[in-house]
Amino acid sequence: MRQIRKTSLILAILGLLATLSSPTVAQNSQVKAEITRLQKSLKENPISDPDLKSLASMITDALKAAEDAANGGQLYLSLERLGQAEDLLQGARSAADKAEVDKTGLAAFEERWGKASLRLAALDKDAHAREWKDSPLTIRALAEAAQGRAIPLLEGGRGFATATGPKDGLFYVGQAEGEADFSIFCASLKLERKPVAFQLRSLLPELRTLQQKTNAAFQPPKSIDLHSRFIALNSQIKLAEELDASRFYAGALYAYLEAARHYGMLDAPALDAAAQAKVKNDLAAATIRIGASSSDDSIAQLFLERAASYTTHPDGSPPSADEWRGARVILDQVLPSYYAAQKPATPSAMPSGKTIDITLVRWPYT
Repeated sequence: MRQIRKTSLILAILGLLATLSSPTVAQNSQVKAEITRLQKSLKENPISDPDLKSLASMITDALKAAEDAANGGQLYLSLERLGQAEDLLQGARSAADKAEVDKTGLAAFEERWGKASLRLAALDKDAHAREWKDSPLTIRALAEAAQGRAIPLLEGGRGFATATGPKDGLFYVGQAEGEADFSIFCASLKLERKPVAFQLRSLLPELRTLQQKTNAAFQPPKSIDLHSRFIALNSQIKLAEELDASRFYAGALYAYLEAARHYGMLDAPALDAAAQAKVKNDLAAATIRIGASSSDDSIAQLFLERAASYTTHPDGSPPSADEWRGARVILDQVLPSYYAAQKPATPSAMPSGKTIDITLVRWPYT
């Protein structure tokens, strides 16, 4: 009985803190309105192509997750899920609009690709000139990460169109445009930021270290059993390096922390009932600390919102073993990496002696 009362108290504290530390209802309504707009679009113009059936389901699920997070006061998590839905929806819309490409082939694709390329190049230039004086760091990070993914996705689409067929590149062109449009939406949000700003910097030393650790961990049987996890981990490191190189430092921080989460999941053990209860306690304590801080710790708040979504489902269903592990990794590895990124960079040791450069061709963000 005591354990039940304790768990209920923790959940009440988490709910209260989410209300106190999250942006106002008026600010949250901007995100809710965009979720509603996309849901209406999907309802009025459904993805009917049988080849895209799985995408339609993924988009619906992403929008539902965004809606649930918004209703729960988890604005940053809601926005993250919204970005995923926008990427997939525009990709599916583009892939479905293939009649002209089917008719005239590569020439029609190149015309669409060229128009998208001109627009995305202009938007990328605007994004680099954008000032973020008053927005929470998470909003900037999500916008920069989305913009950073746009042009590589566009280039990848052209590669697919050339290698396997014109219509095979359409989805990626749409994805690229979805990412760019989501970045614009983030920039349009009017959200309050806490007074003490996060001091951004290059994360190249941390990224080099994480890549070295990842390479060392890529050994059988782990490299076989967790192959998809390694793909996700390497893609996030790659994205973070590209964002860092282009001085999208907020986006680089977000991608680096997501890479740290994937790395932590490689060896995260299963949690028994006592360990699960400790996750709840530690999550409540971390949420209190972030909520009470005068610093803009909104990126840390995003990951805490994600951890909370792992441990407490809107429909009351029990979390999976991976979700418990994921919440523990956020607390034990992502948050320490976040706080370490606030400190001055420690130069990474560079190998001495003769070296050779090896270029690996890898599909972006998969």
